[in-house]
Amino acid sequence: MSTSPDFLLALAAMAAASYACRLGGFAAMRFVRATRRIEAALRAVPLAVMIGIVAPSLGNSGPAEWIGLSAVALAMRLSGNNDPLAAMIGVAAVATARALGL
Repeated sequence: MSTSPDFLLALAAMAAASYACRLGGFAAMRFVRATRRIEAALRAVPLAVMIGIVAPSLGNSGPAEWIGLSAVALAMRLSGNNDPLAAMIGVAAVATARALGL
């Protein structure tokens, strides 16, 4: 199996964009005083991101995707915003629901 140069270029571009976003966030936060309100907003971001990733697929979906979204939201809430864990639980929930014919 070989990878195409286009794929490697796209991967490098996405990695650079991700790094630039993180770097920009760190740079911007140097000038912002961390109040309780800002800390609460930052703690809520992972849940919003996970739901934002899953939610667009719900437009043309069935019960399996709704179960997956619910599982992601519940996992994020119970795990203290553990993104990788919530993503794995969401994928497992959708796969299980599809295997059961939902």
